Amino acid sequence: MPSPLSIRRVVLYKHGVGYFERRGKVTGSETAHLDFKARDMNDVLKSMTVLDLNGGSVSAVSYDSTKPLEQLLSEATIRIPEHGSLTALLGQVKGARVRARVGGAQVEGAIVGLESLPVVQGEASVVRPFLTLLVGASLRTFDVLELGELEFLDEAVRKDLEFYLATVMSSYKKDSKRLSILTSGEGSRELFVSYVLESPVWKTSYRILLDEGQSPLLQGWAMVDNTGDEDWVDVELSLIAGLPVSFVHDLYNPRYLRRPVVEVRSETGVAPVIPQEAYESAPAEPMMESVDDSFGSADMASNIMPAMAAPAAAPRMMRSKGGPMIGGSGRGGMREALEQSTAVTTLTKEVGDLFEYGVDRPVTVHRNQSALVPIVHRPFEGRRVLLYNRATREKNPMACIEFKNTTGLTLEGGPVTITEDETYVGEAMLDTLKPDDVRFVPYAVELSCTMSVEEDQEDGPVFRARLNRGTLVVEFFHQRRTKVLARNKAKRPQVLFVEHPRTGWELKDTVAPAETTDGFWRFKRELAPGTSDTLVITERTRGHRQYYLGNLGLEEVSFFLDSRFIDPRVAQVLRDVVAMREKQSNIARDLQRLNEERTQLFKDQERIRSNIDSLKSGASQRELVERFVTKLNAQEDRLESIGRELERLEQERTRLQAETNQRIESLSYEADL
Repeated sequence: MPSPLSIRRVVLYKHGVGYFERRGKVTGSETAHLDFKARDMNDVLKSMTVLDLNGGSVSAVSYDSTKPLEQLLSEATIRIPEHGSLTALLGQVKGARVRARVGGAQVEGAIVGLESLPVVQGEASVVRPFLTLLVGASLRTFDVLELGELEFLDEAVRKDLEFYLATVMSSYKKDSKRLSILTSGEGSRELFVSYVLESPVWKTSYRILLDEGQSPLLQGWAMVDNTGDEDWVDVELSLIAGLPVSFVHDLYNPRYLRRPVVEVRSETGVAPVIPQEAYESAPAEPMMESVDDSFGSADMASNIMPAMAAPAAAPRMMRSKGGPMIGGSGRGGMREALEQSTAVTTLTKEVGDLFEYGVDRPVTVHRNQSALVPIVHRPFEGRRVLLYNRATREKNPMACIEFKNTTGLTLEGGPVTITEDETYVGEAMLDTLKPDDVRFVPYAVELSCTMSVEEDQEDGPVFRARLNRGTLVVEFFHQRRTKVLARNKAKRPQVLFVEHPRTGWELKDTVAPAETTDGFWRFKRELAPGTSDTLVITERTRGHRQYYLGNLGLEEVSFFLDSRFIDPRVAQVLRDVVAMREKQSNIARDLQRLNEERTQLFKDQERIRSNIDSLKSGASQRELVERFVTKLNAQEDRLESIGRELERLEQERTRLQAETNQRIESLSYEADL
């Protein structure tokens, strides 16, 4: 049974969904049916709204189960085989009350059974089915093939039969699920149904016509796709630019929770549990408030803009800031034809951050087809310029349209085809533009203008010196100079914009950029015919070097003083520090010398003691032993002297180191150079 609810309105969004409205007539308690693809059921159940607009009510909305067909049919009380369906059905509903029409008479009774009996036809005998009914108190038999009508009077049997047939019917479209809207009321009423489905993203494409002496003309088309199983016939079509939140949530499949299994304990009785009394009530947890994720502020009311039809005659040339409008030959044949054949009245309005294009005429798109729908046909303010970005193309700039959106519409992003003098000259991509936004739309390489770039980098002079806690920090600027040379070989003047990357450095001694973007400075240059132009961009950033004063020599101190990194007072302290460091070096050398001498004495004493132990008794050997002992005594005296000297030198070195550190740490100085 076809649905009485036809599609009347379609709203397509840029994030992959479509909003659909249906309207139709229902009478009494009639049920309206809608068929959806299985994958769409989650979106339908999440978003569907059903209204009876004439005083009736919607009692329920039912939909097909997710069970397999075999399982659904197994739950039905009736089975109808592929062959012999009528006789098989009548054999299953014994006892059901029916009304049969035989010839011109009607008979009511209960089905007793069905049997096959032979019937003589001419010289042959044919087996035919006969239905036996209990009519009152008598049994009557009727030839089934002679029954003109058989009506089931039992509601339960009739519903089982309808369920079985509807289930079989739904199986013919394996991906289709039926949704039934049960209504109640009196008379004929209008039913409204709306829902959201996954839909192809609508797309935009534009054409720009350039004619000399007239403002450039923008023509925009929306591409919509009807991938559903139903034609859109004379529907009200709206297209929404923006990005509202949307998601998929599984509502269609049944959801079950695992419940705990509780065993019955029959050993003993269970006493009732009495909760203890609380001394004070704990505060109730606050309820979660719903969050309003509307995209625009509440005070931004929907502003319906007046419809603008394409002008009957092309307006005169508009001028933008900085130069004349772009133009062509001025023949205008294509422009006039377009204005007459694709005049568009676009109803637009803003809804928060969303922007709606409303097509002013009914639209028809058949199932599994797509359509181009005109949405924009208006002049705009712009001019032809050149845009150079070294990363895009090193040797040439791009020919661009400096596009100012004076159409009054929010323009969704999409490809643009540019025609000049009724000739194709290039293509570009247009970003999403709010009213009065300005964008560069590059569409071709400008071979008549060549570019070259030279770069060098150096460190500038120190401009600040700071001395604190033994560290001298000098600050200076890293400087980078970029020279951009442009040669205009064309016979017409050109406006050139040079994009230079912003890397965190600041401009110095450079002309101010005409524009600044997130990643670039944009410098504007006027190029006369057949001339060259040089743009010098100087940037700088802070750099610094550190020096630890404890490691300085007299040459560094003199350099710092001559460079005015330090003043004479600091220089004198640093000279004293250098002198103390020289004393420490001398002490270190003395310590090393004495330690080496002591080590050698220890070795000599070890050798002498070894010799004494090896000598035997005798007069000559006693004299040698006495000489060794005398030498050992002299060495011991020297070792004691060395020990005292080492201790004194260590104390002196420690004192000098402490005094050096104290003087270095006490120094503080700062100067702007």
